[in-house]
Amino acid sequence: MIKLENLSKTFILEGQRKTVADNLNVTFPTGRSVALLGRNGAGKSTLLKMISGNMDPTEGRILTTGTISWPVGFAGAFHGELSGAQNTRFIARIYGVDTDEMVEFVRDFAKLGGHFHLPIRTYSSGMRARLAFGVSMAVAFDTYLVDEVTSVGDADFRRRSSEVFRARMANAGAIVVTHSMPMVRQLCDAGAVLEDGKLLYFDNLEHAIAHHERNLA
Repeated sequence: MIKLENLSKTFILEGQRKTVADNLNVTFPTGRSVALLGRNGAGKSTLLKMISGNMDPTEGRILTTGTISWPVGFAGAFHGELSGAQNTRFIARIYGVDTDEMVEFVRDFAKLGGHFHLPIRTYSSGMRARLAFGVSMAVAFDTYLVDEVTSVGDADFRRRSSEVFRARMANAGAIVVTHSMPMVRQLCDAGAVLEDGKLLYFDNLEHAIAHHERNLA
């Protein structure tokens, strides 16, 4: 369960105030895969960062039960001078995961070849995304936060990403940000729509998609 209580977030950009979360009071139920929908710039990624603890709200608080992932695909915690394998081992130790098993899983999933043992600073953005998704999926969280990661890479990577994600959803929940409606319908069973700082939760995914599409129209 993830509960937003009077949650607000306001940025000041070039002297202008922009509120992306305006006194939100919404509960994301345990075990549901929720699509977080909204137009570009609505604040979806900001909301995920606040839920993960990577960003503080301006006001309010977030109450959670169970373990919550960092935003899946977020590579900011990687050390650029360390290799993909070394970063994987470091994260495994932090989360108490068997290091050898995690390295094997990430190596097989990310398919970086020899680059897996080279410094991450030499990676392309796509290689970083594959590594980050593999590392994220290698840790058993109760709730995964997913931000557009399944839209990167080639068709084979997207297929494998979806398969691994669905396997994790058998025992976990998620909040998923993606602009792909086919991906939303494939991965999610509920929805929430962020528009003008307001967040509406829908237990029925199709109702959420319809509301989002009316906003865009």
